Amino acid sequence: MHSDIKTTSGHRGLQQEEGLIFELAQPGVSGVDLPAPKGGPSRLGGLERSAPIGLPGLTEPETVRHYVRISQKNYSIDTGFYPLGSCTMKHNPRLNEKMARLPGFADVHPLQPAQTVQGALALIDTCAHWLKQLSGMAAVAMSPRAGAHGELCGLMAIRAAHDAKGEARKYVLVPDSAHGTNPATAAACGYEVKTIPSKANGRVDLQALLGSLDDDCAALMLTNPNTCGLFERNVLDIAEAVHGVGAYFYCDGANFNALVGKVRPGDLGVDAMHINLHKTFSTPHGGGGPGSGPVVLSEALAPFAPLPFVVQGTSGFDVTENEVDSPQAFGRLGAFHGQMGMFVRAVAYMMSHGADGLKQVAEDAVLSANYIKASLEDVMSVSYEGPCMHEVLFDDRFLQGSGVSTLDFAKALIDEGYHPMTVYFPLVVHGAMLIEPTETESKQSLDSFIKVMRALALAVKEEGAAARFAAAPQLTPRRRLDETQAARQPILRWRPQAEPAQAAE
Repeated sequence: MHSDIKTTSGHRGLQQEEGLIFELAQPGVSGVDLPAPKGGPSRLGGLERSAPIGLPGLTEPETVRHYVRISQKNYSIDTGFYPLGSCTMKHNPRLNEKMARLPGFADVHPLQPAQTVQGALALIDTCAHWLKQLSGMAAVAMSPRAGAHGELCGLMAIRAAHDAKGEARKYVLVPDSAHGTNPATAAACGYEVKTIPSKANGRVDLQALLGSLDDDCAALMLTNPNTCGLFERNVLDIAEAVHGVGAYFYCDGANFNALVGKVRPGDLGVDAMHINLHKTFSTPHGGGGPGSGPVVLSEALAPFAPLPFVVQGTSGFDVTENEVDSPQAFGRLGAFHGQMGMFVRAVAYMMSHGADGLKQVAEDAVLSANYIKASLEDVMSVSYEGPCMHEVLFDDRFLQGSGVSTLDFAKALIDEGYHPMTVYFPLVVHGAMLIEPTETESKQSLDSFIKVMRALALAVKEEGAAARFAAAPQLTPRRRLDETQAARQPILRWRPQAEPAQAAE
């Protein structure tokens, strides 16, 4: 392939080159032909448009082609291996998608009377049951819409529990390797954040944590496995110490895919944990959603679970929405009951796998990550010694002296047909490269990825490598962008270029 070939059309093979939809538009063109309404008084109350709405003018074929071409430029789990660490970009079985589209699930309305949606309520109850069984917890709040929303739910339940005891605790402990939403959530709930450092082995500094515990501590927010892809071996001692000062143990459940079916967080002393259904139990990523972050709660926090929740009575299922029926509930997180389509997908995933299959999910995810680690550790620099969990963390030490940065290395992966791994996270590792293969990739798929990674790692040492990597990607519709400027000075609205002013005669 040659990146410098010029074509008359600007197209490159079957990859069509075109402008923004507004640049393609022509005045007065439309995909429909509707006559102007005749007669009759206006019912808009003086709110009629006084100017054109500003939509682009295209025919229907032009519109369809534009969006299809854009979709062909997109990378997804359905087009190739997606090694993003901390994201669990696994394959979503099509059976689950089919189930989510069944009548009675896809077309229900949250304001329907409970007696007309008994099947949907039964499925929500089944999903809740599986989540409690897998986590070893007493209760689950199904309404949170995403992981961060789940964190908020857990911290609000913890705050409600302290308030019920008349305790005004001041701060929450958060390790320095935590997801950025952890300290943000604690601050949003009115707590100060105390950062706990990591040790050289990538795990939380137990002595620093113990030294920070006192009667003003409301909770610890810990990710396990942590964001370095490592299991916190001292988790039982940590839980005991946290509970010893009357605080609660919040576990970030973003990495539950490494534990599902193998370890119950409740047995580790966890009091609250959100579970990303879109990461562990099959829901497509992308487009800002749809997400779902149910929160499992211990017996101590169960009374404070938010409304609404599904209950089973003698005459079937119903939804508890009244604070009189749940006087210690901290309130509501959303208007309705949660993400129905996500619940359907999760239940289909759980039931098709079964208990033994879910256990294999965690085992294969961990095996895949360690296979990549063992296959690349001789040419790349592994951040921490010993086995990892479901994701493996490399750093930029193998790039030192080459003039190639972590970002350069990641961009070069795009030319090889791969979405880059997560880079520069976690922040505790310089030039981090975090890879999570998940359990759904075959050995053949992993071997192909490993082959490319090895070739790039060896190419770093070649003469002229810095220039080659700095120019990447070269085979994409667009070359490398100035991402810093794009973040700080984003152009969020297209505007036509102004006509040059005519010189005075």
